[in-house]
Amino acid sequence: MVDVYAPMVDVYVAAGGNIEPQRYFPRALELLRRAYPTLRVSPAYRNRSVGFEGEDFVNLVVAFSTDEPVARVRERLRAIERQCDRPADAPKWGPRTMDLDILLYGDRVSTEAGCVLPRPDLVKRAYMLKPLADLAPDLVHPTERKTMRELWEAFDEKDHELVHVSL
Repeated sequence: MVDVYAPMVDVYVAAGGNIEPQRYFPRALELLRRAYPTLRVSPAYRNRSVGFEGEDFVNLVVAFSTDEPVARVRERLRAIERQCDRPADAPKWGPRTMDLDILLYGDRVSTEAGCVLPRPDLVKRAYMLKPLADLAPDLVHPTERKTMRELWEAFDEKDHELVHVSL
């Protein structure tokens, strides 16, 4: 049950996949929009796989407001991944239909519900940082104390090619 007195918080989630992205992204976005009607979506980018050899990934970031606790948001994201045909036991580094990871949960800095907030690799991965900077350029990172725009402008893009794609 949701605490009726819980304040609304803005949540930012990375979405990525490299198996049939034209099929699974529309499904994931529809399911996310049903769960979180305030959903906002960044542009999508194609990039090389990271951590393993495989097909290119498509990545974007979504944002929504919720009063749900982190654990409930994470449960919903896992359920959406399963509805996008991702096996519950899928390997961390491998091809996938859909991967949904919480990047920021308001300005919370914590380790809870199986995730570290803010997500540590957010500032190291172009495929997370660029879409987030597109979606919320003036959002201040809770530990870096810089806006997403500033973080992206300082990012060394040369080894992290991103190509804008339409879904």
